[in-house]
This record gives sequence, structure tokens and C-alpha cells, in this order.
Amino acid sequence: MILISEDVWGTPFQDLEGSFPIHRGDDLWKNPEELKDLIKDATALVVRNRTKVTAEIIAAAPKLKVIARAGVGLDNIDIKAADAAGVVVVAGLGANAVSVGELTLGLALALLRNIPNHDVATRNGGWVRSPGRELSGLTWGLLGCGATGLATAKLLQGFGCEIIGYDPFAKDLDSITLTTFEEVLKRSDVVSIHMPSTPQTNGAINSETLDLMKSDAIIINVGRGEVINEEDLMAALRNKRIAGAALDVRAQEPPITGEMESIPNLILTPHVAGITSESQLRINQILTSNIELVLNSKPATHAVGTFKVSTN
Repeated sequence: MILISEDVWGTPFQDLEGSFPIHRGDDLWKNPEELKDLIKDATALVVRNRTKVTAEIIAAAPKLKVIARAGVGLDNIDIKAADAAGVVVVAGLGANAVSVGELTLGLALALLRNIPNHDVATRNGGWVRSPGRELSGLTWGLLGCGATGLATAKLLQGFGCEIIGYDPFAKDLDSITLTTFEEVLKRSDVVSIHMPSTPQTNGAINSETLDLMKSDAIIINVGRGEVINEEDLMAALRNKRIAGAALDVRAQEPPITGEMESIPNLILTPHVAGITSESQLRINQILTSNIELVLNSKPATHAVGTFKVSTN
């Protein structure tokens, strides 16, 4: 049985259902005990980012051969526990990079031209033609130069931006001048975050590092919410220490509505940067083909753990 614990579906999975039984539970991630009970008979588990695939969950799945992650972040899956159990972990890495890059640019343009506030004011009868800023010719800083950072950089080339970036794992990138974390913050007019959640990155954007930024700079987070200290960001926005921000990801998802929702120079979106019809089809095609390969004892093409073939 293939067990799906979140809202992952589409034509590729419908086609896969012709060969393997599938149990769908879009809200199953909310009930770990029910998930643990169902997974006893599962040979494959399909998740997004909400299902916590812990060592305990993996231990409760003696028949499990493959875990398929519909997305790029892997922080909700215990990869070490999967490796120890001989379970293959696959993900559609890079399949949604263009989608993330496009939303990142869209959020930057919306902030620079003050689109959300112009929209609200105009709907309420206003007609205030205050000037915005052009993206063309600005310095754009990337924090994280993996697939989504590179896709953003490629899209930016048409705007004539100077593109600088920080990534301790990157080397010799075309069109991106690599520099330090601090230098990216100091020099950039627009900063976009494409970093994962790790002990090293969590809280990296805080009152001290926000103070390095230009007062007219904006910051966009399409990486992981934990990278930004949200209290410090709100203080920087209220005090006009920076000009604006856009958050597609939050430290808690879904977040509790509060003060952040009332800040006018802040755009909030519900973790949708990588979610387009096109990217979801690409991801589902990768996942279903890899699930079928592993369940037929063939090597996975998009394995992210130790194993390409299950040892179970």
C-alpha cells in the first residue's frame, strides 16, 4: 500500500493507482497515532512538509521501502532513521525552482512598487500616485545559492541587477558574485532568503543582522521561516529600519494571527512559492516514477538518502 498523508495528488498518482493500492489521507499528518497505525501496512509514504516522519514513525513501518517528499525541504524527515531502516528517501529537488524564483521576483516588485497598499487605497476611493522604485539596476543579494537561488538569479538577468550571494557550499557561480553573509546584507537593495532550517541558519536574520541592511532595502523569505527572528523583523519594519519585507514561510505554519498581520510594509503568503500547476506536475511525475522503481526493486533516480534501492 502507498500511504499519502497530505494533499498530494494528480494525474501521475491516478496512473500509479492502476498498479498499486493507494490510501489517501490529506489531513493524516494531524494525527500521528493514526498515521502510525496505518503505516504498518505501507510500502511507500508520500508527504509534503507537515508530516513529521520521525524515527518512531519509521520504526512502526516494517514494510516501508520508500518515503517520497513532495517538495525540496527535508527537515521534516529523519533521514538518518530512514537510512538505518534501509528505506529510500526521494524528493523532487529542483522541480519547483522556477516557481519559487518567479514568486520571489513578484514579491520584490510588489514591495518596490507598493502594489498591495495601492490596491487597498484605490479600492477605498483613494488615488494617491506616490512613486515606487525600479528593480532594474539594483543590487540583489541571495542568501543561499541552491536550486531556487540560482533560478532567481537567472530570472533577474533581464533586469540588469548586480547579483551577489552567500552560500558556504557554492563555488564559481555564473552571474553571481559570492561574498560573505554580512556583505550581502550591507550591499543589497533586495535580499532573498533561500536557506534551509539548520542550527546554523535558524535566527540568522535578527536585530543585529537587520541593522546591517540599508534603510531602503527589502527582504524576502522563501526558504524557511525559522531563519528569521520574527519579533526582530517586526521591530525593524515598525521603526523603518528597513523599507519592507515579504514572508512566504513562517516559523510556525500555519501561524497564529497577531501583530504581524497589521504591518503595512509586509506581504504575507501561505508557503506557496513552490506551488504552481506546472511544478506540482513535475514533482508528482518524479515521485511516482521513483516510487514505482523502488517498489519494483530498481534504483531510484532522485534518492536523497543513502539508499537508491530499499534493503527491506
